[in-house]
Amino acid sequence: MLEYCLANCQADFNETFLISDVIGLIGVALLVITYALLQLDKIDPKGFWYSFNNLLVAIIVTISLYVKMNPASMVIEVFWFLISVYGLAMYYKRKTNA
Repeated sequence: MLEYCLANCQADFNETFLISDVIGLIGVALLVITYALLQLDKIDPKGFWYSFNNLLVAIIVTISLYVKMNPASMVIEVFWFLISVYGLAMYYKRKTNA
């Protein structure tokens, strides 16, 4: 199987590093930056930007997964998206109640 793939899949592998991969890497960079800002106390975990950045990460990574599907990663992104929407809703609820 490995020999077959090496003989027949190499061209496909080289050709499949597409814009979707760059988009996915941008999403990962935003995730790492957001997490670093959280750990450095530069961003509030209950504030707008934390949930908004996580929502963007979920959308951006999902775009890359649309081209190269990975079911486990897609499940994570769906939950990441839903939890981020919940976080934004709670932010606005707290803001209107204050």
